Amino acid sequence: MKEGWKYVDFMKGIQKIPKQKQVKSKDYLSAGLYPIVSQEAELISGYWNDETYLYKTEKPIVVFGDHTKVVKYIDFDFVVGADGTQLLKPIDALNPKFFYYFLLSVKLRNLGYARHFKLLKQVSIPLPSLTEQGEIVGYLDKEFALVDALREKAGAQLQAAKDLFQVALKQLLTPKDGWEEKTIVDLADNLDSKRIPITSSKRIAGTYPYYGASGIVDYVNDYIFDEDLLLISEDGANLIMRSTPIAFPVKGKVWVNNHAHVFRFSNMCTQKFVEYFFASKDIREYVTGAAQPKLAQKLLNKIPISIPPLPVQENIVTQLDSLSEKCRKLEDNYRQTLSLCNDLKQALLKQVFE
Repeated sequence: MKEGWKYVDFMKGIQKIPKQKQVKSKDYLSAGLYPIVSQEAELISGYWNDETYLYKTEKPIVVFGDHTKVVKYIDFDFVVGADGTQLLKPIDALNPKFFYYFLLSVKLRNLGYARHFKLLKQVSIPLPSLTEQGEIVGYLDKEFALVDALREKAGAQLQAAKDLFQVALKQLLTPKDGWEEKTIVDLADNLDSKRIPITSSKRIAGTYPYYGASGIVDYVNDYIFDEDLLLISEDGANLIMRSTPIAFPVKGKVWVNNHAHVFRFSNMCTQKFVEYFFASKDIREYVTGAAQPKLAQKLLNKIPISIPPLPVQENIVTQLDSLSEKCRKLEDNYRQTLSLCNDLKQALLKQVFE
């Protein structure tokens, strides 16, 4: 606690807000008239069109995620999201932004998906003069802006590299004279018959990766395959959303369930070329089902793959590997920058509030 500051019990530092209408997360709209603020990390979780749900913000408030511990400063009208979204309106003796920064500095122990507001209620809120609160807000606004600029610069560098990679991917994989049209059946052996869902008796924690539609699901104590393979998602939202690659390599001892197609290539360069092909290809016309997207084997086998001669494949793969490695390094740098930015902000908050 800061010497010379007054403190007030948490519940005496906030004003009661009447119960608001809430929108269930399954009903969020992707676009609409009014933004939905909920307990997720993103500032805006979705949209709603019914004005009767609107909370009109006369003065800024703070939204606290009861399950997530996420803290948001809200100075606009919004619709309240799913259960667990707590609206905290500070008393008049508290600058709302000062209150927000203070809550960012509070370390609550993690209760999992249980509710955390009961822990917040045990906190005492600092109550220096409004003048001093305003000075602190001005200082933290300025310092946080510098930290955010650092994060945004790293993010812009990463996005520029990703955009460049996508341009190169499209240019290098555009069919040219001498390329042949093949299918996955022509290029690789399908090993789907060897994959099996893992049974409860086999699902014992181990060291072998257990793969599904979009990557590693778990680690188990047994394996099916022990070689270089390419997996292609058979089902899952990533077939449409492309949040993760739909074609990804595996190596060594692994277990694969029946949510990913399994292919063995005789030439690793061709395997990598096909992996890049699926990274560039829009396959939605071959995917069935909206709620449960699926890429059936018979439709996967129909996807035309334009293949150049092997020396050209090698050259293309080398270029894309180089660009991909640069993106990976920038992703590592971005993650490190995010961690550094978070540490810097916490250090600033600690300097002010402890």
